[in-house]
Amino acid sequence: MKSGKITGSEALLKALIAEGADTIFGYPGGQAIPIFDSLYDYKEQLNLVLVRHEQGAAHAAQGYARVSGKVGVTIVTSGPGATNTITGIADAMMDSTPIVVIAGQVPSTLLGTDAFQEIDVIGITQPITKWAYQIRKPEEIAWAISRAFYIASTGRPGPVVIDFAKDAQIGLVDFVPEKVDYIRSYQPIPTIDSEQIKAAAELINQAEKPFALVGQGVILGNAEAELKAFLEKADIPFGSTILGLSALPSDYPLNKGMLGMHGNVGPNRKTNECDVLIAIGMRFDDRVTGDLKTYAKQAKVIHFDIDNSEIGKNVPVHIPVLGNAKETLKAVTGLLKPNKHTKWIESFQASEQEENDKVIQEEISPAKGPLKMGEVIHRISEATGNNAVLVTDVGQNQMMGVRYFKYNQTRSVVTSGGLGTMGYGLPAAIGAKLGAPDRTVCLFMGDGGLQMTVQEFGTIMQENLNLKMVVLNNNYLGMVRQWQELFFDERYSCTVMENPDFVAIGNAYKIKSRLIDKREELDEAIAEMLSHDGAYLLVADVETKGMVYPMVPAGSSISNIIMGE
Repeated sequence: MKSGKITGSEALLKALIAEGADTIFGYPGGQAIPIFDSLYDYKEQLNLVLVRHEQGAAHAAQGYARVSGKVGVTIVTSGPGATNTITGIADAMMDSTPIVVIAGQVPSTLLGTDAFQEIDVIGITQPITKWAYQIRKPEEIAWAISRAFYIASTGRPGPVVIDFAKDAQIGLVDFVPEKVDYIRSYQPIPTIDSEQIKAAAELINQAEKPFALVGQGVILGNAEAELKAFLEKADIPFGSTILGLSALPSDYPLNKGMLGMHGNVGPNRKTNECDVLIAIGMRFDDRVTGDLKTYAKQAKVIHFDIDNSEIGKNVPVHIPVLGNAKETLKAVTGLLKPNKHTKWIESFQASEQEENDKVIQEEISPAKGPLKMGEVIHRISEATGNNAVLVTDVGQNQMMGVRYFKYNQTRSVVTSGGLGTMGYGLPAAIGAKLGAPDRTVCLFMGDGGLQMTVQEFGTIMQENLNLKMVVLNNNYLGMVRQWQELFFDERYSCTVMENPDFVAIGNAYKIKSRLIDKREELDEAIAEMLSHDGAYLLVADVETKGMVYPMVPAGSSISNIIMGE
């Protein structure tokens, strides 16, 4: 039923509400003022979170999407407002995160004139989006927004950009909600091939040393239960990519840990020993595979994925299984024979023990010396009962975070995987907390990454968010410094950081803040942070030249693992 003529800006908000949106991360500006004016009347239905920089809006939308499973929404103005979101859009594309970024634009009559704050948003964002579209008429709004949400959230999720001309914002339209659930040229979920299913099951049934690689596709496909049934029926151990880490609990018996450059020793070694390698919703990133010339050459490879472009892109695949993991895993499991691979699974123990003795215990339970990143993260995870959401920035804090934080439930890891975006952590944690308000959200940052988006403390203050933040301060750009130490003769070029008083900055934003530099203070400080009703910033001065081990050197075989000095 038609609701009468309304402005395009109001039509936009009604379209967002029709898609189930309730939270928007944004920043106003000249070419988006009509949208923000309309938002004034929709405060009860749409919570506008005023970030302090448009990059923060995009990352916050990512954090919100990652923990909630919904589409994150960002609204910004034209020109620099739009271009400031580019890093977040690219990050979302790399990590398959569903967000819709709506950018104001100059009136359509001025397009191409180099008008004030005009920029070719579509041209810039097409390579890093699933779809980018410019609305020039208010009659397009209902269709474009529904299509944007459909594309962002289906198939392999990702970002969509809507460029919204100002005359379309103020023009009048008889708004009628639309529901786009089919696009002729877009097939988000491939048709399942029964022959692929049968071939995969036969190969797994014959395997003596099967090993599964679990990626974020399991979480995005809501296939955690199907994964568990699949693994248990055939008794298959697995390792996880960073973004797939919380698909099943950390202490689940078949969970052998993390894959990749700073992953666990067992999963990396066993990748090059298994006879059947089963990739599920992951893309064989170079940080997981290392040197492709030596990667899993002994194994038959089965690849479950929703995106056909990933099949055979990096690693030759013997059996592709296209489709949503929730459906394909169930189909294959139905054809599996119950099995036991006890000896194969027990063979992981030697690597686990070696890593525990040489790396883990030294990191989480040091006998003396300065605080270590790993022990801070480990203690905080334990104090939350391993039930919190982990958010990290990028660098050593990230690798230590995903190594030593543990998980009991899915959608518990929010970090920048493919793009490796410093500055991601703080705004993403804001989005994560708003997306999962009933969960404890623990953010770990380095001193470098924090200072890239430190202004978002203002958003935390204004939104009064109960967010737990930890700065692992070593006065270095730690990960680059580690590479300089190992591979560049300790030539520490541009990695020494002279830092401000982080506690004073936190206090200036009305965030309870505390500095610790002694092991004896750690447990009490953690208890204070977690029990505090409100935002808390814990600054932990850690060893200046700590190292993240194990480490597979870039371009090396994943079996070439550095365990320490």
